[in-house]
Amino acid sequence: MSLISIVTSLHTVRKQYIMLHDMVAAHSIVRVSVCRANNEIEETLSTDLVPGDVIVIPTNGTIVPCDSVLLSGTCIVNESMLTGESVPVTKINSPNPIKSSKGLEEDEIYNPEKHKRHTLFCGTTVIQTRFYTGELVKAVVVRTGFGTTKGQLVRSILYPKPTDFKLYRDAYLFLLCLVGVAGIGFLYTIINSVLNGVRVATIIIESLDIITITVPPALPAALTAGIAFAQRRLKKLGISCINPQRINICGQLNLICFDKTGTLTEDGLDIWGIQRVENNSFLPSEQSICKESLVKSQFVACMATCHTLTKIDGKLSGDPLDLKMFEETGWVLEEASEEETALHNQIMPTVVRPSKQLVLEPKAVMEHEMEMYDLPASYEIGIVRQFPFSSALQRMSVVARVLGEKHMDAYLKGAPEMVANLCKAETVPKCFSEVLKIYTKQGFRVIALAHRKLGSKLTWHKVQNVTRDAIESNMEFMGLIIMQNKLKPDSPNVLEELRKANIRTVMVTGDNMLTAVSVARNCGMILPQDKVIIAEARPPKDGQAAKIHWLYADNASRHLDISGAASEVIDIKMENEGSGDGLHQINHYHFAMDGKSFSIVTEHFQDLLSKLVLHGTVFARMAPDQKTQLVEAFQNVDYYVGMCGDGANDCGALKRAHSGISLSELEASIASPFTSKTPNIACVPNLIREGRAALMTSFCVFKFMALYSIIQYLSVTLLYSILSNLGDLQFLFIDLAIILVIVFTMSLNAAWKELVPQKPPSGLISASLIFSVLTQILISAMFQTTGFLLVKQQTWYEVWTPNSDACSSSKLNLTLEHNNTYPHDEKNIRNYENITVFFISCFQYLIVAIVFSKGKPFRQPGYKNYPFVVTLILLHTFIFFIMLFPVEVIDQTLQLVCVPYNWRLTMLIMILINAVVSFVTETILLDLILWKLLFKREGPGVNHMTATYQQDILDRKSKRCLSFVFCSGKRKPKAKYMHLAQELLVDPDWPPKPKTTTEAKGISNENGACQIITIT
Repeated sequence: MSLISIVTSLHTVRKQYIMLHDMVAAHSIVRVSVCRANNEIEETLSTDLVPGDVIVIPTNGTIVPCDSVLLSGTCIVNESMLTGESVPVTKINSPNPIKSSKGLEEDEIYNPEKHKRHTLFCGTTVIQTRFYTGELVKAVVVRTGFGTTKGQLVRSILYPKPTDFKLYRDAYLFLLCLVGVAGIGFLYTIINSVLNGVRVATIIIESLDIITITVPPALPAALTAGIAFAQRRLKKLGISCINPQRINICGQLNLICFDKTGTLTEDGLDIWGIQRVENNSFLPSEQSICKESLVKSQFVACMATCHTLTKIDGKLSGDPLDLKMFEETGWVLEEASEEETALHNQIMPTVVRPSKQLVLEPKAVMEHEMEMYDLPASYEIGIVRQFPFSSALQRMSVVARVLGEKHMDAYLKGAPEMVANLCKAETVPKCFSEVLKIYTKQGFRVIALAHRKLGSKLTWHKVQNVTRDAIESNMEFMGLIIMQNKLKPDSPNVLEELRKANIRTVMVTGDNMLTAVSVARNCGMILPQDKVIIAEARPPKDGQAAKIHWLYADNASRHLDISGAASEVIDIKMENEGSGDGLHQINHYHFAMDGKSFSIVTEHFQDLLSKLVLHGTVFARMAPDQKTQLVEAFQNVDYYVGMCGDGANDCGALKRAHSGISLSELEASIASPFTSKTPNIACVPNLIREGRAALMTSFCVFKFMALYSIIQYLSVTLLYSILSNLGDLQFLFIDLAIILVIVFTMSLNAAWKELVPQKPPSGLISASLIFSVLTQILISAMFQTTGFLLVKQQTWYEVWTPNSDACSSSKLNLTLEHNNTYPHDEKNIRNYENITVFFISCFQYLIVAIVFSKGKPFRQPGYKNYPFVVTLILLHTFIFFIMLFPVEVIDQTLQLVCVPYNWRLTMLIMILINAVVSFVTETILLDLILWKLLFKREGPGVNHMTATYQQDILDRKSKRCLSFVFCSGKRKPKAKYMHLAQELLVDPDWPPKPKTTTEAKGISNENGACQIITIT
C-alpha cells in the first residue's frame, strides 16, 4: 500500500510538470521570420531568438514567442494568458523619437509597463495584423525565456515558496515519539530475554519485531486512502484536484482572497443609464439610448466613434466596455478590407453609421435637436484618427468626420475627473463631483464624454501629425455613462456562509478602488455598519519621506434613485471630521488600498504592513506579482490563505496560496491545485467542507493507527513477560481482517452539510487529540493488564501444557470434545494469557474505531457510513462467535487454547465495560464537559480572531501539560495575527484617526516605528 501511495504521488507530480512543459512549449517553440541584413527574411525557431532581432508578424496571426516592441503596423492581440481577460486589444507601433527644441532627437527609455500599448508579450496570441502599403508588420525582440513576462509567471509556478502544514510537521514528531516508545519496548525485550536465557537469534527477532509493531508501516497508505476518497468526492462536486496533499490544508483555511471580475461579479459590464449635460447642468438620468431624439446627437456620436473596436472574421471584437457602449447605440461598424487598404498610403478610416431603422425623418425631431439633420440621408461618420486608451492618461480620443461635412470633430472619453479637467470650466456642471460620487460609491463604473468642433482648416493630412495634447483640450463636457458590473447570484450567499464560519474574506482586484469598495459592501464582504479606511500612500519626493494619508469612507446607501439628479440629497462625503475614537473599542473597520500604495507600504512601511493586512479587505489595481506578494504577506502573519481566481494573471497567487481554486479550465488550472467546473465561488465552501472532513479523517486514521500500534505493543509486551507472543496468524488476522478493513471504511465519512464556526485542530499536538489518545491508551492498558493478571487468579489456571484441560468442568464439554494433541509449540504461543489478551485486544481495536470515528460538526455521522457500519457488525459478530462458541478449526488455526465458559463470559463483561468507559470518556467527559464548558467556543457572531485565539490557548495549555510525552519542552508562539490583534486592541493610536498622515521612519528613528503626524 505504501508503494502504491508513493507511485501515485510521483505520477501526479510528473503529470503536472508535463502539462506545464507542454503549455510552455506550445506557446514558445514556433517558427518565426527574422529580418537579416539587406532586408533578407530568414526562417528560424523561436528558441534561437535573441534581444535585438527584428521579427515579422504573419498576417494570419501567431503566438508571440518573446516580448517584443511593435515597429510598424498594428496588431490585434488576445492577452488572456497574462491578464485573464479574453478580449482582443489593439497594439500600435512605437512612435518615432520626438525632436527637441535644438533639433535633436530625444530618445525615450523603453519601459514595459509604460509602453505596453506597443509591446507584444510572450504567450499572447496575435489574431490579426493591419499594415501599410507593401510594408511588413515588424517587431524587435526585447526579452526572451524567463526574462519575459510569461517567463516570470512560469518561474513562479515552477518554483513557489514551499507551503508548510502543521499536520505533517506534527506527524513526524508523533512518529518520533512512537519510536521512543518502541525503544523502551526494545530495551525491555532484550533485558527480559537475557534474564530468561533466550537464544540470541530469538532476542534479535523479537526486539526488532516490537519496533515494527509500535511504528505502523501502513500509516502512509492509510492516510492516503482518506485523501483519495476526499478527492473522489470533490470530483463529484465538479472540483478537480492535481495536488491531493492540499486537500487536508483546505480544512485549515481561515482567509480567502477573491478576484472580483469574473469571480465575484459577472465578466461583462452592463449600461445602467446615461446622464447628459445641457446648459451647464445635468439632465435627469435616462435608461435608454436608442431614442429618436438621440440618434444624431453628439453624445451618441461619441459613443459610436470613440473606441478601438475591430472586426475579426466578421465579428466585432475589442474591449468589453467599448463593445458594450457601441452595441447600446445600435450602430454598425464597417472596415476597409486588406485589398482596399493596400490601395492607399494609409489605412482607410473605419466608418460607423446608425442602422436603417434608427435614421428618422427630420420632422420627427424638435428644432433644438436638429443640429445635425441638415446632412445627407446617408448619415455616416468616419474615424480619421485614434488616440488609444492609456492607463497613465486615463482616457482615449478620436478625430472623426461626418460624411459631407467640411469640419472634423474630436470626441473624448475616459475617467470623469480627467475628462472634466480637459473641458472648458463653463461646460462642467457645478455639482459634477457630487453626482460622480453618488454613482461611484454605489459601485457603478462611470465614463465621461466630451466633444470639440475642430476648425475647417484642419485637413486629413494635418490630423495625422497633430499631437494628442492639441486635440484633447478646450473640450465641451457632454455627460456621463453609468455602467454596472453585476454580482454573480451565488456571491452574497457564499460570502455570508464564510462569514458565519469565521472565515475572513478579502477582495484582490485590478479594478477601481471605489468600485471595489462598493462591490465589497454589496456582496456582504464589508457589512453596512463597518467603517472603511482608505490608505493612500505617496512615495518619497523632493527629499521628503514616504507618507500614508488616511481617508475614512462612509457607507453610502445601496439603493439609488437619481430622478432628481444632483438635487438628490445623499451623504457621500469622506469622513474627515471627528476623532474616530470609537473604532478603538471595536474591530469593525476595514483597510482599502490600491496596488501603488501596497508597493509603497511594502517598501517603506514594513512595520505597518502586518497591521494593514490584519484588517485589509479591499486591494484594488493590483498587478499579478502584487497579488502573490499579498498572499505571502497574509501567510507571514500565520494565516492559512486560499485564493480564488479565474485568470492567468492569478496564477502566481493561486500557486503561492495554501489552496488555490481556479474558476477557469485554461492556463490558471495548471498552476492551481484545484479547478472548479462551475464558474462561481460556490465551490469555495464545498472545498473547505471537504477539506475539513478529510482533515478530521486524517486525524481519526492517525489516532486509530496510533492506538492500534500501542494496543498491540501492550499485548506483545505483556506476553513477552511470560516469554510468549501472539501467533503469526493472530497477527495476520488483526492486520488484515480488522485494521486494514476498518482503516479504509472509516475514511468514507462524507463532509458535514454546513460550514460551522469551529475549526478542526491545526495539528496532531493539540489539546483534543492529545487527551483523546492518552485516555484511550490508559483505558486499553488498564483492561488488558486487568485481563492478563485476572486470568492468573482463576482456580483452574495453571501454566499451560499440551495436557492441560481447563474446560473439563465447563459447559463446553457438552458440545465440544477437544483433541488434546497439539503440535509442538516452540514459541509458547498457546496459553491462557494469550487467548485472554488476544480477544480483549481485538475488541479494543473495534472500540477505538467507533470512538474515534466522529461525525458532526465536520463529517457526517458514523451511522451514515454504511460500509463502516456493516464492517463493524460483521467483525463484532464473528469475534463474539468464536469467543463464546469456539470452533475447533478456527482455534487450531489461530492457536487458541480452550478456557472455561465462565471465563469467556468474564472477558465479555470486561469488553463491555471497556466499551462503555471508552465511549463515556471520549464523548461525555472530553467532548461535552472539558471542551464545551472549560474551553467553550463562541457562536457565529463572534469575531474570527477571538474564536481562533481561544482554540490557540487550549492547544498551548495542552502542549505545556504534555510536553514531556512528546519529548519536547519547546513552546511555539501562537499565530502572529492573533498576537498582533491583541496588541492593537490596547494601542491608542490604532486605527489611524482621520486627518492624519503616517510618515516613513527617518534615519534618526532607531526603534523602527513610524510617526503619525496630525495635519491641521
